[in-house]
Amino acid sequence: MAVETQQKLLLACPRCLTLNRVPAGRLGEDPKCGKCGAPVLDGKPVALTDATFDKFVGRSDLPVVVDFWAEWCGPCKMMAPAFEQAAAAFKTRVRFAKLDTEQAQGIAARFGIRSIPTMILFKGGQEAARTAGAMDARRIRAWLESQA
Repeated sequence: MAVETQQKLLLACPRCLTLNRVPAGRLGEDPKCGKCGAPVLDGKPVALTDATFDKFVGRSDLPVVVDFWAEWCGPCKMMAPAFEQAAAAFKTRVRFAKLDTEQAQGIAARFGIRSIPTMILFKGGQEAARTAGAMDARRIRAWLESQA
C-alpha cells in the first residue's frame, strides 16, 4: 500500500513568527498557527520591522510581496487599500507584507529603496522582481501574475 505524501510548505505565523508546516493542498482551509492559534493565511498584509523582516520573508515557502512605504507618503496611503484587496485575492498563493521605511531604515537601505511606494517580490527569500509607484488592485494583481 503506497502512502501518498503531500508537499508541506513552511509559513511563518503573521502574529508570533513561528514556522508552521502546512500541507500544500490544505492552504485554502484556513490553517492555524500551532503555537498561538492565529490564522497563518488571513489574507491581510503583515506589518514588518527590522527585527521581523528576515524571519517572515526569508522563511516562507510561498512568495512574499513587500510594500515599502512611509506614513508621510501620499501615494503610499492611496495604494494601501488596493494592496489589501490584492492580499485578500492572493491569500493562498502569495504572502503580503508592509515595511515602513522610516521605522526600518536598515532594511530599506539594504534593498536600495530610493522611491516609495516600491513593491518587491521575494521568492525563497531572494528578490525576484520589483516595481515602483502606486498601483490599483488590478495592476498589482496583473504584476504578480506576470511574475509567475
